Amino acid sequence: MTSLTVSTTTNVPFFRPSINDAEIQEVVDTLRSGWLTTGPKVNQFEGQFAEAVGATHAVSLNSCTAALHLATEALGVQPGQGVLVPTITFAATAEVVRYHGAIPILVDCDPETLNLDLNDAARKLVQLRQGKLPQSIPKDTHVVGIIPVHVGGLMLDCDAVKALAAQAGLWIVEDAAHAFPSAWRRSAKEPWQNCGEGTADVSCFSFYANKTITTGEGGMAVTESDELASRIRMMSLHGLTHDAWSRYSRGGNWDYKIGAPGFKYNLTDIAAAIGIHQLARSIDMRNERESIARLYLEQLREVREIELPPDIPNRIHSWHLFPIKLKLERLTVDRNAFIEALKDEGISCSVHWRPLHLHPYYLERFGWSAEDLPVASTVWKRLISLPIFPGMHDAEMDHVMRTVKRLCAVFSR
Repeated sequence: MTSLTVSTTTNVPFFRPSINDAEIQEVVDTLRSGWLTTGPKVNQFEGQFAEAVGATHAVSLNSCTAALHLATEALGVQPGQGVLVPTITFAATAEVVRYHGAIPILVDCDPETLNLDLNDAARKLVQLRQGKLPQSIPKDTHVVGIIPVHVGGLMLDCDAVKALAAQAGLWIVEDAAHAFPSAWRRSAKEPWQNCGEGTADVSCFSFYANKTITTGEGGMAVTESDELASRIRMMSLHGLTHDAWSRYSRGGNWDYKIGAPGFKYNLTDIAAAIGIHQLARSIDMRNERESIARLYLEQLREVREIELPPDIPNRIHSWHLFPIKLKLERLTVDRNAFIEALKDEGISCSVHWRPLHLHPYYLERFGWSAEDLPVASTVWKRLISLPIFPGMHDAEMDHVMRTVKRLCAVFSR
């Protein structure tokens, strides 16, 4: 048996933001400009982001959660209605449904990609009508929408999502928190379609600190609909008919009217100043992530105790995450112990995610059980997301790969 000797020569964070002098200087310029909140830098960032994804409208917000909330609000979600939501996702995807008093109808995941299983989504609609979902979900619940998540930045088949939505009469709000810049195509003969380029009624992106581009905190809603964009923009700043930039800038109107009781979700110029330069480097940073992913895939492919993430054709993967799956039947330890061993070696990891139906709120409020979502209930116990980020040093990558190999040898059955 291989010896488990702790090495402290290299510590590898789960993520380290890539911030250059250009971002810093833009923030300094913003601070000196006298305009700190939503203003010209936000306007510039929105325009450039819309162009980058090929969208007609982009509305910047202070988080992806805000984008999801306002997208569902603009689409008119009502209390008691149902929305299809993957159980393998972060809290925000389902909690925005609950903000409206609506019901998340949880959907199982594909065992390989971890993305929402569209077959199970269709099955859940049938089970709902048959009264076979948890008793707290009335069988006459009217399901109005679906919120797919592109886990780790690997896009779903957007045609298949649209086909299900069209058949069931659903709107689509894309949780694209991981998926910039990402793209998909039907086949090698077809053109690429960016995430957000008409792939949903509204696509919602995250610029949180560890995302593929960052503004510290921030998000963006993009859409082809003039009506949805106008509603999201109005509701992002207290439901006012004019934002602060148009009211206080030269030529603006001091007067405003409240169109609806809105929210305080606007992005600041300080944040947008970072985003402008992150956006300019986004392709280079994605390419760097992909280079790391390719190295991991090559160097770890012979390790019999793990399953690597899929690298499926006709996708441009953002590689926000690099999730491996432990083959527990070939190991003497569980996932939690494996993570602790990685931590002892100075490697920070994460798990994406504990399924929603295994959290106390969704278990107790709606009565979901492991049997309702069997794939997610099993696969999450095997998941570990390894560090992957632009600017990762060769020594850090080498330490991750060597350590994973060695721990698999140590814990092999």
